[in-house]
Amino acid sequence: QVQLVESGGGLVQAGGSLRLSCAASGRTFSSSAMGWFRQAPGKEREFAAAISWSGGSTFYADSVKGRFTISRDNAKNTVYLQMNSLKPEDTAVYYCAQGTIVAKGEGSYDYWGQGTQVTVSS
Repeated sequence: QVQLVESGGGLVQAGGSLRLSCAASGRTFSSSAMGWFRQAPGKEREFAAAISWSGGSTFYADSVKGRFTISRDNAKNTVYLQMNSLKPEDTAVYYCAQGTIVAKGEGSYDYWGQGTQVTVSS
């Protein structure tokens, strides 16, 4: 059974930075693609970033490209999302997800964390 636990969310001023972490249990992490998604109040959940099992390929939503960086440490079973130059519109619950292929669609991911709240004040 895979469990994903996000951490690192919080309240930050616009222009600030946060680093989210997602710790995974289970022996499949190092062979799995990982993604970060987010859901703002009143909106549907949307793709933010994804990384291949090796870390060799990364993908970003246009809205976060150049500001967010996804990375992973397979020895620690952890994926990270470094968020810089944060904007109020980045306010959302951020979820990490684990899947078999790196993709932008939610349907490609089999396991989801509970989410961590990120609030960016103006």
